[in-house]
Amino acid sequence: MKLIKIASSALLLFAFNVASAQDDLMKELDSAPKEKVAASAAFKGLQICNIQSTKLPAKNDWYFLVSHRFGDCTNGLENFFGLDAAYTKIGGIYGVTNWWSLGMSRHTYNKTYELASKLRIANQMENGFPFTIAVYNTVDANSALKKEIDPALKFSDRLAFTSQLLISTKVSESFSLEIDPIFVHKNLYEPTEEKKDQFLLAAGGRLKVSKRISVNMDYAARLSTMKDSPYHNPLSIGMDIDTGGHIFQLLFSNSQAMNDVAYFTNGLGTWDQGQRGIFFGFNMYRVF
Repeated sequence: MKLIKIASSALLLFAFNVASAQDDLMKELDSAPKEKVAASAAFKGLQICNIQSTKLPAKNDWYFLVSHRFGDCTNGLENFFGLDAAYTKIGGIYGVTNWWSLGMSRHTYNKTYELASKLRIANQMENGFPFTIAVYNTVDANSALKKEIDPALKFSDRLAFTSQLLISTKVSESFSLEIDPIFVHKNLYEPTEEKKDQFLLAAGGRLKVSKRISVNMDYAARLSTMKDSPYHNPLSIGMDIDTGGHIFQLLFSNSQAMNDVAYFTNGLGTWDQGQRGIFFGFNMYRVF
């Protein structure tokens, strides 16, 4: 009987020590710094509507892009609500790394060729850094200009540039915001209607309304415009449709051009009373 008591006591003591050790281990695990995890993307598409989002392709992903902007839909049957006069953008984007992508596209507007680079420099973290930050740059070449018409034309006259700082935050699972300071430079410009260098402040947002659909909007305010400029601040309203294989975006905008330089500085339409120059269109991205 004495041996049983001694064994029982030893067993109880061992169990107590094991339980105590487990409690200490759990406390150490709870107090250990947790690994920070990047938040999921604030936007589903590479664009919000027209403005770039902070989303990038994954490494080695190819995106095939086709966009259309039909003519002025406020003209009614005169141009069949814009279907008679469409601009097209076609291009490709490649994910060089998970944080850097390169793209090239060709536009109907001024027969423009556009090169683009997007570089992510910070990620929004869960319970950590609240923003995703990316830098987006474009170079445009206007191939519609003819040396036969202007013998003094130089290749550099065809070029125009944008530099954009994209700052987004995923406020919740259904709502995201982005703010973009933008600089535009044109080597060839209209001196009586616009400036060679222009600054803009843009903002955009996405509101998820179902598992596969969101409502999007973006707007850019020109901060350095000529007094009597015929151009207007670009405003676009649209929606994302996630089909599983690609993101399909439908939108309305007061700027028909899709290359960034022209979109930000040469929008002729207006959303004011007596609306004119409102263009319906779509963006379609297919991932390979």
